[in-house]
Amino acid sequence: MNQLHISTQFDSGAIEVVSLEDHRNIQLNIRSDNAADLAQWFHFCLHGAAGLPVTLKFLNAGACAYPKGWEGYQVVASHDRQHWFRIDTQFDGQVMTARLTPENQSVYLAYFEPYGYEQHLDLLSSAAMSPHVTLERLGGTVEDRDLTLLRITDASSATPLAQKKTVWLIARQHPGETMAEWFAEGFLERLLSVEDSVSRVLLDRCVFYVVPNMNPDGAVRGNLRTNAAGANLNREWAEPSMERSPEVFLVRQKMLQTGVDLCLDAHGDEGLPYNFVVGSEGIAGYSPHLSDQENSFKTHWLATCPDFQDEVHYGICEPGQANPTLATNWIAQQFGCLAFTIEMPFKDNAGLPDPAVGWNGERSKKLGASVLQPLLAVL
Repeated sequence: MNQLHISTQFDSGAIEVVSLEDHRNIQLNIRSDNAADLAQWFHFCLHGAAGLPVTLKFLNAGACAYPKGWEGYQVVASHDRQHWFRIDTQFDGQVMTARLTPENQSVYLAYFEPYGYEQHLDLLSSAAMSPHVTLERLGGTVEDRDLTLLRITDASSATPLAQKKTVWLIARQHPGETMAEWFAEGFLERLLSVEDSVSRVLLDRCVFYVVPNMNPDGAVRGNLRTNAAGANLNREWAEPSMERSPEVFLVRQKMLQTGVDLCLDAHGDEGLPYNFVVGSEGIAGYSPHLSDQENSFKTHWLATCPDFQDEVHYGICEPGQANPTLATNWIAQQFGCLAFTIEMPFKDNAGLPDPAVGWNGERSKKLGASVLQPLLAVL
């Protein structure tokens, strides 16, 4: 029998091995972010277990950042890093136990289907091939990786540039929420499809600014919620700095230059097995007009996408109680515009489940493509 081995020396790799002596009792700890005490993301490769019934025990699951996230959750696995599936998983309140019998000598396991840095670069390069796209490097991250923006519009359209709406999509402020960049990929693919009538009208009427990965440092490091300096980017919007949160500082600076008529911020939620949105009803500048826009957006998305729902969510924020450090609240207040946080599940969409794969990258892409329909309706 081959010797068991676990490796993490690759993009977003993260796990701590406690014991690897017995394939029926592999003991692990989920590793914290590099500069913050937040543990939930894991991604590793198990070698040497082909044909063996493997039991993996995540000993510190109950002490992780979101222990409720393990209830009803199933680990994702892949033999080829392309096709990911769910495996048998239980959580007793302290230890999470996952079981599988690998088909090959190498099997990858992760919290959610990964979205790698090379894949991110491929997405940017592919989008930049379109004549409608201008790629811009906004600046460097904490570790000087490129923070890249895609500006997208039909420059040949009859609509004067000054009359076009300015629409922003940002994704993956929390790097472990990889479904957010899958969402951005689906959004971009449809927006840049020359055969799609919805995208053609939107490109005629709007200028889009898309940041598919707000946190490339955290993504490469295998962090759950923070950048390389330990900053939770979605708590930095009130007072970002180039030292602690250059990613937010640079994007916010660009928004102040372009203005914002509508903004979507794509995320993932550990606990709730649904797709939903979070609005800005708690900000001081919330108005009947913003309320009408929010309701129109949700109504049109509900009518065109069964994967979206508006019954299960975080609840309604009381007037004046909005957290100004969150992107959606800062943007809605600063620009008086419609702004939504989009949340997708790490588990499955309980309203439309798929037991084999749960919620995954492909379904996130489809959701990203579907959001063009309510955008067209409200713009």
